[in-house]
Amino acid sequence: MSPERTETVQDTTVVHERRTPAPPPVTLIGMPKFPKNAKKELANSQLRTNLRHATTTIRNKRVKVVQELPHWEDLRLAGEAIKNRTLRHLDTYLLQLEASLTANGAIVHWANDAAEANQIVIDITRSKGADEVVKVKSMATQEIDLNEALEEAGIAAWETDLAELIVQLGHDRPSHILVPAIHRNRSEVREIFLEEMGRYGTPPPEGLTDDPAMLAGAARVHLRNKFLRAKVAVSGANFAIADSGTLVVVESEGNGRMCLTLPDTLISIVGIEKTLPTFADLEVFMQLLPRSSTAERMNPYTSMWSGVREGDGPQEVHVVLVDNGRTKVLADQVGRQALRCIRCSACLNICPVYERVGGHAYGSVYPGPIGAILTPQLRGTASEIDQSLPYASSLCGACFEVCPVRINIPEVLVHLRNRVVEEHHGPSAWGMGMKVGGWVMGKGNRFGMLEKGAELFGAVWPGDKVGPIPGPASAWLGARDLKKPPTETFRDWWVKREKAKRSGDSGQKDA
Repeated sequence: MSPERTETVQDTTVVHERRTPAPPPVTLIGMPKFPKNAKKELANSQLRTNLRHATTTIRNKRVKVVQELPHWEDLRLAGEAIKNRTLRHLDTYLLQLEASLTANGAIVHWANDAAEANQIVIDITRSKGADEVVKVKSMATQEIDLNEALEEAGIAAWETDLAELIVQLGHDRPSHILVPAIHRNRSEVREIFLEEMGRYGTPPPEGLTDDPAMLAGAARVHLRNKFLRAKVAVSGANFAIADSGTLVVVESEGNGRMCLTLPDTLISIVGIEKTLPTFADLEVFMQLLPRSSTAERMNPYTSMWSGVREGDGPQEVHVVLVDNGRTKVLADQVGRQALRCIRCSACLNICPVYERVGGHAYGSVYPGPIGAILTPQLRGTASEIDQSLPYASSLCGACFEVCPVRINIPEVLVHLRNRVVEEHHGPSAWGMGMKVGGWVMGKGNRFGMLEKGAELFGAVWPGDKVGPIPGPASAWLGARDLKKPPTETFRDWWVKREKAKRSGDSGQKDA
């Protein structure tokens, strides 16, 4: 544990540890499979209420702002085409991006995996004599567990996005790509601030209520000193422009602007798929992203930086280009479309599964429909949780309809389900059942015997429905009502019908 330190914050002496609030001691890759997690989350009625309110509000607003653009579908097609072109020639555009960044005065690093990326950040931070960093909200840093790696190295990582701050102070984990604290309501946020905020810096004001403006004000005061004293900042990037060497961060609060301009050193962690070929391409995505994510015509803060400018902003800029499984995804002709994702979270807000179970059930930094296809490709399907993610969907197709870059998520889900079966094809109740079903349906007389058995079952089973039964079928019948089989088979009914028709015909001729 890092040693305690004393600092003066707004004329108040606060003794606290350098350590940041620790998240729950759970390793995502070791979590149970999705159905087990989902069942647990479904029991949380407050969670379902919070999610239903938040997702309904966001998607209703999105519909309105999208309908304002008569060429919305043309924008989607353009976004898809630009991303596809980038992925086809990603090697070329990445080299161009490196050259442009270097020409602008930035220092480019390449990281094959999370461990390499984290070590680069640790080494740079230590070289500056810093033992803390301020962070812009970044999915890439969450993906590589940067905060945990920094903490282990004795470096505090302070989240400055309001929702990320709530999650961090609550010793929690994000549950949404865009709104990490979507599973919390404002009363819960107030309790977190009152209990935790003073342990890690400026405490909340006396008489703190759950009024959103007052909660935001408490966060602003709490973060102000962290911004002002920080020597190093860490960011991600929504887009990285190859021809100009420009990085772009889109945000709504202004905390990103503070992190990107005040510290002397800026480290940007960027997934290689965030590359765009030209600055002109950005026009398409600056229309698609705000409307799809926050349901705004234009996001409040768009920060762009192209290296170093003397006397203006950070005087040392590092860009860490991260692979971490992306080239493996790129090799899959069906699955690679997941790399088009611009992290808008529209698929989460429309998904009936996500709305009921929330993000934690997915056991992944990327929850919801996009997480169900991206995570198993990035991490592989060795663990139970990753094998189950492609099945965490009803395949309703709503996610594809709202995706601003037209990722056919249902298609990839089916593709990954097939992969899971092929890679983990050991004996199973499901596999045995399919083999038996194939044998029964292979010949008409076998199927007829099955029908006779079902007819007998229907005759002796009490009631109109088949309730929960033990064995492999319990996984299905435990959550669904199944009508009992009819007491007459289709074949028997057909024979009677044909006899009745013939009898009727004969009767008419005799008459």
